[in-house]
Amino acid sequence: MTHRDSGRKSPVVFTGCEMTNGMQAAPGGQRRQTVINGKRVKTIDVHAHCVVPEALALEGQTVAQQQFPNMDEVGPLRIAAMDKQGVDIEALSINPTWYRLNRDLAAEICRVQNEKLAEMCATYPDRFVAFASVTLQDPKLAAEQLEHAVKKLGLRGAAVGASCAGEEFCETKFHPFWAKAEALGVLIFIHPQSTPELNHRFKGNGWLANTIGNPLDTTICLSKLIFEGTLDVFPNLKICSAHGGGYLPSYAPRSDHPCRVAPWHCNPNVKLKKKPTEYIKTMYYDTLVFTPEMLRHLATMVGTSQLVIGTDHPIPWHEDPVTHIMNTPGFSDDERVAMLGGTAAKLLGIKD
Repeated sequence: MTHRDSGRKSPVVFTGCEMTNGMQAAPGGQRRQTVINGKRVKTIDVHAHCVVPEALALEGQTVAQQQFPNMDEVGPLRIAAMDKQGVDIEALSINPTWYRLNRDLAAEICRVQNEKLAEMCATYPDRFVAFASVTLQDPKLAAEQLEHAVKKLGLRGAAVGASCAGEEFCETKFHPFWAKAEALGVLIFIHPQSTPELNHRFKGNGWLANTIGNPLDTTICLSKLIFEGTLDVFPNLKICSAHGGGYLPSYAPRSDHPCRVAPWHCNPNVKLKKKPTEYIKTMYYDTLVFTPEMLRHLATMVGTSQLVIGTDHPIPWHEDPVTHIMNTPGFSDDERVAMLGGTAAKLLGIKD
């Protein structure tokens, strides 16, 4: 591992929990390695969270107030957790909390976050890359921020929610951002923010705002991008969504039939170039589904070429993402190599 000045305080704080604090590096302090057919495989996690204290302060928040307040402020501790998981590289992202804020304040939050993320990646260049934060309430500004983050700061794309302050990403106002992402050829990572319209129904036991709300939010977002023709306007857009794409891949074939069954519910002015189920095979999805059966079904629906590791680290949804892929039957060695890191490396511009 190469890094510099590892003893200083990290510019980024990693969203923590009891699992992270209890983790130790692999036996002997060595990184757990994945080997297929005698060859070392680089593993890349596209779904890993952190926060920037300086940016939180701009929102009047502190690290201690976060939903998972047990924070790890030192890079090497996070790396030790990655070593135990067998994750070589994490693509860091920050969930957007600024979409409803004043545009200038949101822009400053994103500036601080992007600079601190770039600093973290420069400190540990072989362990971290990052997605930029963008001010999507102003899509033209967001496009400028994305270009600056990619070309000047070395970030690898952008992390966005599944909507912006109640506005759907399929709306034409967001076209400047999608156009810039397509032109740059970078990955856009979609992470849901629950489905706020259903908050009253999510109350009670089971953390339903997350358990149900998050995958539902992603499902709506992706469905709107498909049915409103956004993916036809930007056919080369690279999108990866968290949590296996929500519910969409699980029940996607139903999407091929509504405009036949009830054409009065479909816009005759939107002429899709493909069946809805064909669009889901052009997007990417993390492997944060919970059983081999779910992972196999996801691969059947979208193709193994579209899957990348996602852990939600350090929130302990999935403690062993590598074994999840390695132990799921039915995949070839080449498919496992691609899912573990090969595909993510291409999408994120990570070189051997």
